[in-house]
Amino acid sequence: MDKKEIGKILDSWHRAAGSADFDAYFNLMTSDAVFIGTDASENWQIEEFKAYAKPHFDKGKAWNFKAVERQIYVNDEGDYAWFDELLDTQMKLCRGSGVLRKESGDWKIAHYVLSLVIPNENVSEVILIKQEKDDRIIEELIKQ
Repeated sequence: MDKKEIGKILDSWHRAAGSADFDAYFNLMTSDAVFIGTDASENWQIEEFKAYAKPHFDKGKAWNFKAVERQIYVNDEGDYAWFDELLDTQMKLCRGSGVLRKESGDWKIAHYVLSLVIPNENVSEVILIKQEKDDRIIEELIKQ
């Protein structure tokens, strides 16, 4: 039962973004949630993510993700779940993965990671496109 419920929650969460329903979207996340986007700079605590997302939602169009494949796992105690999903998005195929935590009987998204899907035969091309920026980011992170 929990896996079906979690699948419905994730679908509702994606639909809320697609219809730019800010409250519905963020009410499905924990108060300490983390969202990691596709850019190296996008590692947001919930309040930072809300600040980033609000202008998009206010325009009436956030992002539109639809799961085309999903696996859900629940721990033996039934209070944590993790999942991975393949998504149809405006960026074409992406992968999402994350963790849900049960709070007061309700499942909430605590951690979400969004990744671009790159076919293995195209990895070398993608590396060439991003290597210069990645090298700068790595250099800056090493200095910290």
